[in-house]
Amino acid sequence: MAQQNLASKFAMALLLAVVASVSKSVEAIGVSYGMSGDNLPPPSTVIGMYKANGINAMRLYAPDQGALQAVGGTGISVVVGVPNDVVPTIAASPAAAASWVRNNIQAYPTVSFHYVSVGNELDGGAAQNLVPAMENMYAALDAAGLGNIKVTTAVSQAILGVYSPPSAGEFTAEAQGFMGPVLAFLARTGGPLMADIYPYFSYAYNPSAMDISYALFTAPGTVLQDGDFGYQNLYDTTVDAFIVAMGNHGGAGVPLVVSESGWPSAGGVAASPENARIYNQNLVNHVARGTPRHPGALETFLFSMFNENLKEDGVEKNWGLFYPDTTPVYPISF
Repeated sequence: MAQQNLASKFAMALLLAVVASVSKSVEAIGVSYGMSGDNLPPPSTVIGMYKANGINAMRLYAPDQGALQAVGGTGISVVVGVPNDVVPTIAASPAAAASWVRNNIQAYPTVSFHYVSVGNELDGGAAQNLVPAMENMYAALDAAGLGNIKVTTAVSQAILGVYSPPSAGEFTAEAQGFMGPVLAFLARTGGPLMADIYPYFSYAYNPSAMDISYALFTAPGTVLQDGDFGYQNLYDTTVDAFIVAMGNHGGAGVPLVVSESGWPSAGGVAASPENARIYNQNLVNHVARGTPRHPGALETFLFSMFNENLKEDGVEKNWGLFYPDTTPVYPISF
């Protein structure tokens, strides 16, 4: 009987481990919901598409009322952005931060907010507002009893001055000026750093510098050996370079969330539905494993839900998983 109970407990523990593993895998991938189009479906339809496709996390670049009303009660995890043009106001005024939280977070009590991202790819002089705005937003959420919602910001991969090999990862001189204070804030408050990471741009900038398989997750073996770590794809290389650079500036314990990644289906070098399908499907399949230096699920958002016709010509209009009429640009499974 004791042996039977032990076996039962072992089986239950194994089942729970499998469930936990599946849960982490499912939660590791989301999709950004960009709205730079004049022909996009209504938010209620979009949220239905998230649910139908098993997409359990969504990034919004601004607190769109229709989207927040539609996503309420669904359990879909939401990252909501403070737009760049609002950041200076939030930085200058705790009262403005409190008002923003009332109007855009507390007003939607059935939404599963996960992060508030203060700004998107801010740099240069505008970056001086980041930490003051993040501090005010953090205080406003805490005062509202919403301290479980972490405050973060999203940075561009362009702030990496060195990304290969990852062990030499480092921010540009300009980025070092603002990343230290940002990482100090995140280390203190428990928030992650969000980073927009695009192997596509690294490849398209100089296609002769690497085989496309390294960018598409299709290399048959190790492409880059960095000490004890072997790299088979450029995504892992860039992620680990970010984490090394973060560690150089006080962010050794700060988690990294990939806030955008994807591949365009038209409009540029190697931009095709087939390459986009290969990259994005491989990314979905890959993120639960993590990277050579940091195994384990890596929270990642694909960019983007739709092709957006109000963006610049070229690849910018062609990152969508779906056309605005809701048909898929290519098949993908979550």
